[in-house]
Amino acid sequence: MMKLLFLSIFLVSALHQADSNGYYDKILSHSRIRARKEGPNVCALQQIMGTKKKYFSTCKNWHQGAICGKKATVKYECCPGYMTMNGQQGCPAVAPIDNVYGTLGIVGALATQDYSDKSDLRQEIEGVGSFTFFAPSNDAWDLLDPEIRGSLLNNVNIELLNALHYHMVNKRLLTKDLKNGLTFESMFNNEKLLINHYPNGIVTVNCARVIHGNQIATNGVVHVIDRVVTAVGNTIQDFVDSEDDLSSLRAASIASNILDKLGEPGHYTLFAPTNEAFEKLPRGVLERIMSDKKAAEALVNYHILDTVQCSEAIMGGAQLDNLEGSNLQVGCDGDSLTINGKKIVNRKDIVTTNGVIHLIDDVLIPDSAKQVLELAGSQQTTFTDLMAQMGLAAALRPEAEYTLLAPLNDAFTDATLKMDQRLLKIIMQNHVLKSKFLLNELYNGQTLETVGGKLLRVFVYRTAVCIENSCMLRGSKEGRNGAIHSFRKVIRPAEESFYDIIRRDRRFSIFLSLIEHAGLKDLLTEAGAWTLFLPTNDAFDGLSNDDIENLKRDKVALQNILLYHLAPGVFIGDGFEPGVTNILKSLQGNKIMITSANNSISVNGVSSPESDLMSSNGVIHVVKKLLFPADLSIGNQQLLTILNKIIKYFTIKFERSASFKEIPWTKYITKVKVIKEPITITKVIGGGETHRRVIQGGTVSEDLGTTVDIISEPTITKVTKVIQEPEFKVIQGGETRVTKVIQEPTITKVTRVIEGEPDFKLIKEGETHLTKFIQGEPTITKITRVIEGDQDFKLIKEGETQITKVIQGPEIKYTRVSTGIGGDTDEATLKRMLEEEVTRVSKFIDGDSQLLDDDELKRLLQGGSQISKVTTIVEGEPSETVQISKIVKEPQVQTVRKVQTSRRQQGQPLRRQMRRSHQS
Repeated sequence: MMKLLFLSIFLVSALHQADSNGYYDKILSHSRIRARKEGPNVCALQQIMGTKKKYFSTCKNWHQGAICGKKATVKYECCPGYMTMNGQQGCPAVAPIDNVYGTLGIVGALATQDYSDKSDLRQEIEGVGSFTFFAPSNDAWDLLDPEIRGSLLNNVNIELLNALHYHMVNKRLLTKDLKNGLTFESMFNNEKLLINHYPNGIVTVNCARVIHGNQIATNGVVHVIDRVVTAVGNTIQDFVDSEDDLSSLRAASIASNILDKLGEPGHYTLFAPTNEAFEKLPRGVLERIMSDKKAAEALVNYHILDTVQCSEAIMGGAQLDNLEGSNLQVGCDGDSLTINGKKIVNRKDIVTTNGVIHLIDDVLIPDSAKQVLELAGSQQTTFTDLMAQMGLAAALRPEAEYTLLAPLNDAFTDATLKMDQRLLKIIMQNHVLKSKFLLNELYNGQTLETVGGKLLRVFVYRTAVCIENSCMLRGSKEGRNGAIHSFRKVIRPAEESFYDIIRRDRRFSIFLSLIEHAGLKDLLTEAGAWTLFLPTNDAFDGLSNDDIENLKRDKVALQNILLYHLAPGVFIGDGFEPGVTNILKSLQGNKIMITSANNSISVNGVSSPESDLMSSNGVIHVVKKLLFPADLSIGNQQLLTILNKIIKYFTIKFERSASFKEIPWTKYITKVKVIKEPITITKVIGGGETHRRVIQGGTVSEDLGTTVDIISEPTITKVTKVIQEPEFKVIQGGETRVTKVIQEPTITKVTRVIEGEPDFKLIKEGETHLTKFIQGEPTITKITRVIEGDQDFKLIKEGETQITKVIQGPEIKYTRVSTGIGGDTDEATLKRMLEEEVTRVSKFIDGDSQLLDDDELKRLLQGGSQISKVTTIVEGEPSETVQISKIVKEPQVQTVRKVQTSRRQQGQPLRRQMRRSHQS
């Protein structure tokens, strides 16, 4: 127990010490562990083959066996501060401690030691003090420009001494003290030294890498670096302003108001495109970006990192954030830096007071500065070519915003590409949305409108986002005027319902007949969001006609079987998560198990040969076997026998007491009652004033206290408001209604002829009498509200409404019609009579109204002078009624059997029911 406690304390202490020492010390500790078999105090390094460059490498580089993509060999050396002893393994001896001058010799920085002698620096660094010396290695002096090196050696007492003092700080700094982003005043005019300490253990001084650190001296510490550093006094802005080869970048930086920012204190990295790089851009692209301030700002910011990235710190690929808000993939290939995978850096590590500059040969254009079609990748060239050929690319306006749904090249089959150009254009329009939608703005059930006016549905799953039949791939991008998303398939919007698809495909005729027999047709036609696992006729192989008829006998059982194939929600094949079991709950109530592999799905172990048949109310996955819940028992032996003939992929359970439950599927059905034709409503109010209103579709509600939905039968609707309170009387032998309206011409209504005698019923107060004549078109629907009173009928009181609706139908039908002049008339004449105008006749009697006997009524209808009102229904939309009043002299009137006539008389308010005149 004590041993475990001691070990825990030791590990915690070691980790704490490593944290306090920084990244360099962590990597050094790992190098010790890798080389522990070589003896004590040995460190393992990686050396890039063909070079002298060695690294205390990260775990990633160590396991890859490469640095910057180049193969690296393993070298074992004594860790800093230790040395070998003859005849002993590893590095058991501690290196002797000396002053800074002597330590330069211990670490092998002989050229720096020699120059310290020549410049009279030796006396200083051998004396009293506490110094940090960033000593260039011998190779570092060899890499220095010969002209610069020569000028230093020609003036050793000033130039060389100043150069060496610039490598020194007047206090001791170990690597753990060299924090990232710090600056220290050098011993040359207090000029700044910029320190960077990276997570991979690399420590740099003005971008020179520390290759051997923490060599302790009696009067300080020595760190060996891989290059000679020079004093800097310019900012990034100063360099861009003064460099002739960066004039194009300077212009872009000024246009975007970013150049001044590069003159402020900070820690930046600028990947600066040269003028030659800008000249590579298409002229139109450059002009568009430069004329758009936001695009120019995005362009320049895309080249700027908010950290200092020295080239020597890059040992592999890294995603680095830039000021534009995205990131750059910065890597290396041998000695070359790469940006987004390209070797485009021609000059690196230009150190300034506020960062570092790398010159590059290409302009990096961010997505945010591109037009939306320019965002398409190399795998979407077919899409971009078709957009251009169909004229859709030219129609994309720079100031508007769009969303492109771009399928990969493989999604376009030869059959698609050979389509008629007009059809192909419609397909391409389905891939262009009228607005910009980013990936995080999409949600399940959302509809998106295309430039062609189509609506596309969005389906969101755990691991996929799909639009109609196609799911997105990774790599969505946002551009200057829109966004682009990549898709696996060409998107094909649904045009038909489940029912339409199944009805026109004879492969599903048996399933369709069962659906219709079970009364489930509405589920396949109604709007909704369903997934249907649709069995082909092959699923019923082995059943005789008698078996199918027996299957239909138990409607509840049949509904259970069929509704097990239907699940709420739209689930695209690619929306199912591969490698796991996806569980859906069917409308029948039991679970459906779906697995997805190799771009195909299996349902309860039954493979689907064809999936993603999109409909307006869901998606269809075809199966060749009938599905049945494995955990559901059957109590009907005959049904079990039938199902066992076609379901052989598992054993159906039999339980004598089991029975099927009724499924409340009707709650998913929504009846939408629509009046397709306009309704003409006329109010007749005392004084002869007529108000008319036309309603386009919908429901009729006119102060009735109830709403009347007219679903199918076309009718003419007339609303008459009566002022006084006459009364109804019933005259046997038919029904004739005579209504008196104050100061209003008589209105006689002719309703459609039907066969059989009309029935008469007394209607109590508050009830609504609805008479609907079914045969033929047009028909009449009449609603009458009757006031309670005597057993006799009474006329409707003021404020009540009588509605009759007639809308002209496509064909007039009739039954048993005879004329008033005797004899039968042929069908053509009868049809013509019904198609002609209807003359409405009524008699005005001075004084009180009186009942007319049969003879008097007959004379009234067959001759004599009276005031007649002719109502003409004009062809076309029944939105206007033409009313004509005239004096008819001895007319020849043909009476139509079972014609309802309403008659209004002047005088005392009185309305009597009169029977219809029947002619045999």
